[in-house]
Amino acid sequence: MLAIQIIAFIFCFCGLGAAIAATASNEWKVTSRASSVITATWVFQGLWMNCAGNALGAFHCRPHLTIFKVEGYIQACRGLMISAVCLGFFGAVFGLVGMKCTKVGGSDQTKAKIACLSGLIFILSGLCSMTSCSLYANRITSEFFDPSFVAQKYELGAALFIGWAGASLCIIGGIIFCFSIAENSNSARRGYAYNGATSVMSSRTKVHNSVPDKSPPKHFDKNAYV
Repeated sequence: MLAIQIIAFIFCFCGLGAAIAATASNEWKVTSRASSVITATWVFQGLWMNCAGNALGAFHCRPHLTIFKVEGYIQACRGLMISAVCLGFFGAVFGLVGMKCTKVGGSDQTKAKIACLSGLIFILSGLCSMTSCSLYANRITSEFFDPSFVAQKYELGAALFIGWAGASLCIIGGIIFCFSIAENSNSARRGYAYNGATSVMSSRTKVHNSVPDKSPPKHFDKNAYV
């Protein structure tokens, strides 16, 4: 039981770290380097900054100065990723309280319910991160394969794959946390045994043994041995 909760917490913690890294990354979409061989420059953009680099290793980033000029899907992805990180933080706190190796949280049944709540929060966090990355990737692919789109086309950046991986870890860890409450209830049922009949029989045996035998001694005459 404890080993399952530890594995689930490791999954969720790694997923939360991946969500934070994806949110802070600037490589949500990148220009294809194959299409810019002559200039040897490329552009990569994130939720917060637009960056440009060249083959010499020089990079320059410019943040989005105003929120009103940012496209709607970027703002939606920002909100979803921030929600995923916040939910993951609260899920980690509840997960630590609900684990059996900690001394806070009350009884085992209460800790199991807290662990289940932590699992649900992590699942919701993973869904937010998955939705954000999928929405951003859908916009990139639709523009890339649209023949009428004449502006600069981009490809999927590394941050999207990091976000998808983190979301998958959060969802898997949350599911394991939710199943831990069922395992705890089953172990509690198996640990209870009815000893009423045994105790009654044992008490009767003790009483019978404690009463001295008052039956008269048997006398045998000589003919009994013939």
